Amino acid sequence: MTRRTFARLGAASAATGLLGAAPTLDVGIGTYSYHGLSLEAMVVQLRALGIAEIEMSRGEFMLLSHPREELFGHARRLFDTAGIRCVSYYAATIHDEPEIDLAIRFARLLGAGNITGDATGAPLLKRIDERCTQAGLSFGIHNHFFKTKFAYESPEDVLRALAGLSKTVGATADVGHFASCGYDTVDAVRKLAPCLTLVHLKDIAAAGGENNVLLGQGIAKIPQVMEELRKLRFGGLVAIEYEKEGPVEEDLRKEVAFARKLA
Repeated sequence: MTRRTFARLGAASAATGLLGAAPTLDVGIGTYSYHGLSLEAMVVQLRALGIAEIEMSRGEFMLLSHPREELFGHARRLFDTAGIRCVSYYAATIHDEPEIDLAIRFARLLGAGNITGDATGAPLLKRIDERCTQAGLSFGIHNHFFKTKFAYESPEDVLRALAGLSKTVGATADVGHFASCGYDTVDAVRKLAPCLTLVHLKDIAAAGGENNVLLGQGIAKIPQVMEELRKLRFGGLVAIEYEKEGPVEEDLRKEVAFARKLA
């Protein structure tokens, strides 16, 4: 949780404590949503929507793309100028120790306090735990839908992976991918509540596929998920992700408006 988020939650709690109302959720954007735009054009869109916090999840920044450090420096300057804070870096799959080094380095360049990704096998997860703890960063295991079996499909898969690790490592819960895999999204959020670091908010047309639809128009139970997050007093970033090709600006305006009404 960022200091800004902590302060906001504290103020909300003081103002509404007698009523027992849940705090407002922190709605932001997962930047893969704007992968079809330049960084500069994306920042224009984020500012127009009043987005203050993001997760950097564009493909050219992921480890698999072998990005250069200059790219992160350029992005950081754009964000700082626009008053946008990158709270998390989406590294995707981490395969070995050198990639742990890179993920930590890239997160720091962005000013992020969290890394989202995955790594198969307890020994590598343990090293991620140790290294991120030393670096003062958190790490969120990201569940995913693939046509073939993935190590972290269900909330139980994630919880098993977290067993024996420190509080440094938690879960980045992608409710769209849980829905794609056929799991109840509200149940998944509830089970992962003690270890949630971040939430990816997306809606899916049907289980067994990744056809993104506008929030509230699919099977991911978005209103119920947001209600559950409010009940849990979740203080991390709820990052809207919209994985669609072509122009997305108008759709994302609708998505942000929809999510904010539920926050």
